[in-house]
Amino acid sequence: MKNEKNIKVVSGYLMLLVLLLVIGGSVFGLVISENPLFTISILIIILIIKGFFIVNPNSSKVLVLFGAYKGTVKENGFFWANPFFSKQRISLRARNFYSERVKVNDKIGNPILINVILVWKVKDTYKAAFDVDHYEDFVRVQTDAAVRKLAGSYPYDNFAEGEVEITLLSGLDEVNEALENEITERLVIAGIEVMEGRIGYLAYAPEIANSMLKRQQAVAIVAARKKIVEGAVGMVEDALIQLSEDKIIDFDDDKKASMVSNLMVVLCGDKDATPVINAGTLHS
Repeated sequence: MKNEKNIKVVSGYLMLLVLLLVIGGSVFGLVISENPLFTISILIIILIIKGFFIVNPNSSKVLVLFGAYKGTVKENGFFWANPFFSKQRISLRARNFYSERVKVNDKIGNPILINVILVWKVKDTYKAAFDVDHYEDFVRVQTDAAVRKLAGSYPYDNFAEGEVEITLLSGLDEVNEALENEITERLVIAGIEVMEGRIGYLAYAPEIANSMLKRQQAVAIVAARKKIVEGAVGMVEDALIQLSEDKIIDFDDDKKASMVSNLMVVLCGDKDATPVINAGTLHS
């Protein structure tokens, strides 16, 4: 497999001077000497003109002679080369690609919508010009394939508390790095350098979005309740210890059970407690 090679070409300004001299000599020969042989100079003038080309900043020209790759001109300016060279322009600028949202299944089979933002540029003009057909289309197709593969490698989110598995939603740094590496491997054949690749949009597909939202809410409620219960148990324990140490009241097992029950109802209830005045004993 060939790689890109830089080629030196003639300054266009030098050949422009040569062109003017040839035109002047041709006119002089036809007018003064009236020699018909000077008509051949018209063909020479056409060939010289055909050899001129311009390379703009962050651009390049791939030169091919009768099917043979001769080199790439990346230097900016006005140049002249063999007039029989075909000259293919390839941009070296960084480009943004915002892919369409695609519906795929995540690792556990949930349908999701996802797309990617890709920043890329051509690094090897030979590969971009000759190793693939239409390298811009190649970038789009391979990026879409990489996104589909990535989405199937991770779950959308963790629902069980304590899970440490990387997900599309919570592990964006790791996922974006994996996405960038996957796209880079696919595009290297086309001489493309991936400057950045990251997820631009991520959501559940509409048909399961409401159900998954309810599931997330239920998980959040359960987690919140668990924290409330843990905190309430600690508070009740501290209250019993403090009451005993200060000798405010002596607790037997029944009194402790009643106190714990009342405090847990007050601390864990989702509504404000209604106070009840007990004029007798705890057992009345």
